Amino acid sequence: MRDVRPLPPAFFVSARDRLRSRAEAAGLDGLLMLRAPNLAYATGLFLSENERPMGVWLPVSGDPILMLPGLERENAEGAGINDLRFYEEFPGEVPAVLWMLDQIGRKHVGIDQLDALLLDAAWNRLAKLDLTDHAMLERAIKQPAEIALTVEAASFADLFLTLLHSNAGDIISQGGTETDLMANAMADARGALMAKHKAAFVGTPLGITASVHSGPRAALPHGAVMERVPQGGETLIAGIGASLGGYHAESGVTLIVGDISPEQRRIMTAMEACNDAAVDACAKRQTCTAANDTALGALRNAGLGDAIRHRIGHGMGLEGHEAPWLAPGDPTQIQANMIFSNEPGVYRPNLDGYRTINTMIVTETDVDIPSRFQSNTPIDARVIAI
Repeated sequence: MRDVRPLPPAFFVSARDRLRSRAEAAGLDGLLMLRAPNLAYATGLFLSENERPMGVWLPVSGDPILMLPGLERENAEGAGINDLRFYEEFPGEVPAVLWMLDQIGRKHVGIDQLDALLLDAAWNRLAKLDLTDHAMLERAIKQPAEIALTVEAASFADLFLTLLHSNAGDIISQGGTETDLMANAMADARGALMAKHKAAFVGTPLGITASVHSGPRAALPHGAVMERVPQGGETLIAGIGASLGGYHAESGVTLIVGDISPEQRRIMTAMEACNDAAVDACAKRQTCTAANDTALGALRNAGLGDAIRHRIGHGMGLEGHEAPWLAPGDPTQIQANMIFSNEPGVYRPNLDGYRTINTMIVTETDVDIPSRFQSNTPIDARVIAI
């Protein structure tokens, strides 16, 4: 049994050191990080993002400064940062981000996000303003402790699918709806996650999100769960996200209610080829755009190009969807210790839809797949007997 623990204080000290090195290489005095995931990465504080700006200043040399609205005063304790500063309230006489720049008092600053309305005022305070999200660039390469959390999270996404697959036939036969299917699997999967990890991971994000939609509505990539009873011969898409200690993983599958038709098997086989092509592209360290093109090419070769509605995948970590993107327009070179979703999708309006999801971890030599449901459940077993 895996024994995973929350990230220790030493992780965040090391993260701050790596971020300092990035700032120095960019010719900056330091980084002002305002995005909540970047704040969590540098401090271990998982604070609720809202209209009140929160920031951590990480200088190339010197001590960091944590700058928060006053109502977060108590939450700031225990972050391993001694210099804590607070502003009274939002919006304030001086916008909070400009107040932070005044507190910093440096002239060469990187900021991960900035409201365009504050751009001129920020420039008036600085000699150099770098709006590159350096923290996101660093976060793209995961450390072993982050990968361990992702692997464990994936096991609970898989557990949801296992429960759904096992119980769906009985539920549908009794008139159960998509909502019933999701609630049944969610109760046990979330219960298992909380029973194993809630005590150790208190104060960090952990949970499961899911969608279950069927029939013609499965042709909607972001279909909502409804009070609809899946019918024999239809596809049923289940997409599951799980998080542990703030780190995300995904698993997903398309199940067939009743027997698989030859056409359904053909499409599911093409999707498997698409999945495998994405894995191979990541193993070969292609660019993100090339990996997307290579993977989706398998669907186009199967005559399904018109049914493609989205990219093959996205990065995962402290955000469920984060850079880099396995998509057109992202030239990032895939590297070891990047984590991506792998999401072949086929959507035929007013008829049906198909999507599978695996979590991919790029290693030094290959790609690991912590999502196990698909490999444990071959295409012909992905049926719901009614």
